[in-house]
Amino acid sequence: MREKAIKLLKELTEAHGAPGFEDEVRAIFADKLADTGEISTDGNGSVFCECGEGPRVMLAGHMDEVAFRVRNITPDGFIQFITLGGWWPHTLLAQRVEVRARDGRKILGVVSSKPPHFLPESERKNVLSIGQMFIDVGATSQSDLEARHGIRVGDPIVPLTPFSMMENNDLFLAKAFDNRVGMACAIQAYQELSATGHPNRLISCGTVQEEVGVRGATTAAVYAKPDVVIVLEGAPADDTPGFNRSESQGVMGRGVQIRMQDPTAIMNPALVDLAVSVAEEKGIPYQVTVRSSGGTDARAFQLSGCGIPVIVLGVPARYIHSHNSMIDINDYLAMVNLATAMVQRLDQDEVEGLTNFL
Repeated sequence: MREKAIKLLKELTEAHGAPGFEDEVRAIFADKLADTGEISTDGNGSVFCECGEGPRVMLAGHMDEVAFRVRNITPDGFIQFITLGGWWPHTLLAQRVEVRARDGRKILGVVSSKPPHFLPESERKNVLSIGQMFIDVGATSQSDLEARHGIRVGDPIVPLTPFSMMENNDLFLAKAFDNRVGMACAIQAYQELSATGHPNRLISCGTVQEEVGVRGATTAAVYAKPDVVIVLEGAPADDTPGFNRSESQGVMGRGVQIRMQDPTAIMNPALVDLAVSVAEEKGIPYQVTVRSSGGTDARAFQLSGCGIPVIVLGVPARYIHSHNSMIDINDYLAMVNLATAMVQRLDQDEVEGLTNFL
């Protein structure tokens, strides 16, 4: 299971998947699950695979990653860009990126700015705005950029970072663990469940455009009509210098996160209780969390229709929304095991009990 997970995470994290341009991730999802269920998409491009009979239980991860898009091309061939999702400008300068041209080619570039040597000393300590940065792909002019490189205004751009094992062989460094860990789990747990059986209509889902406002989940909920949703995420770890460790709820290596609340969603209490009880029963390491910031696709799923019971399971990931994020593979495996075990418990009676409020 571990080696399969590593191979899948490498393939997913190295895929190009800016919001609105999730084609490569969607293709991986469809390829991995082609023989296990019925595959379909909604009108925005979220993808689904379904099998079984019973209550509609969804495992949902978002396919997109924080990224960029070509906003303008200067006469001398430099790219001005906008962000897709939340970026901290501190992390951007001198980082490699990959522009996906209209013909499918991927063009290497670097995020650049006016060198500090030419700035007044009083300005050198300031954090540059995105508008002061540009991407250099080595073009000599606008026509060269368009003709030789095939790049046009509107083309998507993602970080260029190889999936890498660290000296501690349980730790991995890559881009887009937010949220390719969720996508990997949606695939791997579904594969396991389709082989072993489950008491429900299981729906594995990859949503689009989470990073720009949970847009894909909004239509995915309408399309798939789930009775319960387990959202799978790469959540920010809080275990590095600068945190009060006595308050940490996302420590890398301590297991899957079971999120009870964040500013955008209060999780179904009975579903939280089920997650905790299943984790303890199966000996799956876990940590519960109440978040004071952030949000996930749970926001859209929870508010769809007459309301859907939802919970978020997460893998603590250091340095998300940057070119290099880090996870412990054991936390990912714990999420796969917990998601799988929860689905096996969600039969008709269990699902109906989640909304038995009277």
